Amino acid sequence: MKQYNVVLVDDHILIAKAIANVIANFPEYNVLYEAEHGKAMIDKFNHPANIPDIVLLDISMPVMDGFATAQWLRDHHPEVKIMVLSMQDDEYSLIRMLKYGVSGYLLKNIHPAELKVALDTLVEKGHYYPEWLTSKIIFNPGNMQLKNPYEFDLSDKEQEFIQLCCSELTYKEIAVKMGCSTRTVEGYRDNIFTKLDLKTRVGIVIYAMKSGKCTF
Repeated sequence: MKQYNVVLVDDHILIAKAIANVIANFPEYNVLYEAEHGKAMIDKFNHPANIPDIVLLDISMPVMDGFATAQWLRDHHPEVKIMVLSMQDDEYSLIRMLKYGVSGYLLKNIHPAELKVALDTLVEKGHYYPEWLTSKIIFNPGNMQLKNPYEFDLSDKEQEFIQLCCSELTYKEIAVKMGCSTRTVEGYRDNIFTKLDLKTRVGIVIYAMKSGKCTF
């Protein structure tokens, strides 16, 4: 039986140890170590034996937070799968983490059984997006079949709006960038929701990522 190595990056030491104890009951997984923030994890990565298959990553941490850590992993160790394990489920956090290539997203109030399912799905399929996340974006991003944007009859302005949605700009700031009113931008958004069968900005970002409309 193959065993997968896991690293926990979380500044809440008691929570990290509790999660490690849960994972210790999963025979297919081994917790290599816990790190209090991204910088502590990176220091461990200097030794090849400390590079895991999976990183369970919190977002809010001192020194080096989850966003910076995910970006570093994407740039330096893209083979390591990242599963966010956080209490943050706001649109801003979701978009940033998806941009940095995380393979899964969990909330800390999950049942241990779901953690096991998430880890198994991650190693088998390469990603795990729970129901609450997929309900925000309607489709499963791992299975989404994309069409040419012209098949959706997207205007040039709508395609420009999609690209800007991948940034960290607010809708008001996007309006300034596009030289139009916020109401006009909201019109572009609503048209895209209808044409692509989406209902949130997170869905637009995943569409853009999968279609190659955004590079990070």
